[in-house]
Amino acid sequence: MTASVAALTSSVLAGELGPAPSSVPVTSAFWLHHTTRLPGADVTYRNCYVLLRVGEVFGACSFEEGEVDASFCADASGASLDSLLSGSVPLPVRIAALDAYLASVQPHHADSRAEEVFLPAGTPEVRARARDAAVAGLLEVGEGTKVALIGVVNPLVDAITARGGICLPCDFNLRETASGLPVSREMTEVIDAADAVVATGMTLSNGSFDVLLGRCREQEKALAVYAQTGSAVVRSFLGSGVTALSAEPFPFSQFSSRPTSLYRYHSQDGDSRT
Repeated sequence: MTASVAALTSSVLAGELGPAPSSVPVTSAFWLHHTTRLPGADVTYRNCYVLLRVGEVFGACSFEEGEVDASFCADASGASLDSLLSGSVPLPVRIAALDAYLASVQPHHADSRAEEVFLPAGTPEVRARARDAAVAGLLEVGEGTKVALIGVVNPLVDAITARGGICLPCDFNLRETASGLPVSREMTEVIDAADAVVATGMTLSNGSFDVLLGRCREQEKALAVYAQTGSAVVRSFLGSGVTALSAEPFPFSQFSSRPTSLYRYHSQDGDSRT
């Protein structure tokens, strides 16, 4: 069983999961600042991303404004992954590097456990609804099921409630959902009150993933993660605290109006590496 993100990183640095990261170079680095406001909404989503390309894949991590400066790109391209996995590097860069390494060892599109889900062409609303319906389908949400939602995406709130679930939202940046539900800032509070948990990969970039994982393990609660951030990192915890995963590798759905893919995993598929 993989105990934590730190333990997973140590295994990678030791060359236990594939080639030595000192032999794996980053070919390009991105710093993205992206905003979205859907028609009729009164909330503007603000997202920042670090992206590292290794071979055919990208490692990704979202972060809060100000955590990583765009100037990091100047020296990241050409660097070996081991140099970006050290404790002196900002956490979002370390997560992107870890994600890039694990995705290069086994890309989602080449993983036999993955169920590929095609998101249709269309407007942001059409694509967001399709994506969030795929995420909501990861857990058995019945009438009255209390679902903690760590990281609020309003269409996902709607997808949970449409299935009869009671959404318990938690987010650092929102006070209420578009439908008027109060949003907690206390992650452990909503986890403890829930029957099941859905969380974003952003928990990796803010350092709360291990707390989330440990709480769900202790309480034996189903945990589904929807991840643009660190999707290959979360995959390493399938069957080891993570029940299901919606992995969306870069380029993300919001950057295109054409069909794209995400990959769904379930823990019963097994993962001999965890």
